[in-house]
Amino acid sequence: MSLLNFLVRRIIYSVFVLLGLSIVIFLIARVMPGDPARMAVGARAPQWVVDRLREQMHLNQPLVVQYGYWLSDAVRGDFGLSLITQRPVTTDIKEFLPASLELVFFSGLLSAVGGIGLGIVSARYKDTWIDNVVRVFSYFGIVTPSFVFAILFILLFGFTLNWLPIIGRVHEQTAVPPLVTGAITVDALLAGQFGTFFDALRHLLLPAISLAMGSIAQEARITRSSMADNLSKDYIASARALGIPERVVMGRFLLKPSLIPTVSILGLDIASTLSVAFLVELIFNWPGLARYGMNAMLHKDLNAISAVILVLGAAFVTVNIIVDIIVAQLDPRIRLSATRSA
Repeated sequence: MSLLNFLVRRIIYSVFVLLGLSIVIFLIARVMPGDPARMAVGARAPQWVVDRLREQMHLNQPLVVQYGYWLSDAVRGDFGLSLITQRPVTTDIKEFLPASLELVFFSGLLSAVGGIGLGIVSARYKDTWIDNVVRVFSYFGIVTPSFVFAILFILLFGFTLNWLPIIGRVHEQTAVPPLVTGAITVDALLAGQFGTFFDALRHLLLPAISLAMGSIAQEARITRSSMADNLSKDYIASARALGIPERVVMGRFLLKPSLIPTVSILGLDIASTLSVAFLVELIFNWPGLARYGMNAMLHKDLNAISAVILVLGAAFVTVNIIVDIIVAQLDPRIRLSATRSA
């Protein structure tokens, strides 16, 4: 029951967060220079067309009334038409979001495995040359932007070695599977098209690694620091004094509590990847939501901008809830203390 209360409380908080985000988005869209109706119909449209559209968009109503109509449409998934594609924004999001989620998922998987693995190795061999190499890599990865890694990987693995593709999600001659989830790797497995799956996986590697490099470096540093701090705790010394094997001490008694700060930061990194991936998606010609949102900003497509920001906000909220659940399972005291304070 405590876990259920924990989840209900987080969901209620998240609803208020998204509601506040929607207010901010609406106000920004209304104070930005330019008439939304005029931008929607174009500069050459007659004034009576603009006036009719303003009435249809409720722009002649007070802001509170406008927000009510806008929120009602947003809850139903209606964000209007995109100025760029001239299609419903919801349709665009359904098309571009799966590609970004696929990229973010593989990037997050690489971040978790690589970052935690390097952190464990660094802590295990603390103050040795192995530890020093991992720490230098961590500093380099944290300060280097993801698009720099993307360019370097393209030059090395794409042009020099010619090992991996550098553009798109699959080769132009590859048969795309029937769309079920929108993620080509998943849809290819569902359709039994293993050749398409491996081709899509090869296209995923470079952009996913480029996005993951900063997170891998940060998770490695946090994991190493957390494990090094816990190594000095009394319960570790007691476990070793009792003759418990070192692998059991490292895995059961040390790793689990040390992963709590790592998981928290990893969740934020994965969620933020959706919003900072536009340069990597642009470099690799990846048709994702971040690239779509950047184009919307450049063309002042307010409907698309509002929808993309709300989707990103919902992603942050969802990831934070998942992280809360994982952290609560790693340390039950967090869940129990939250329940008692309610």
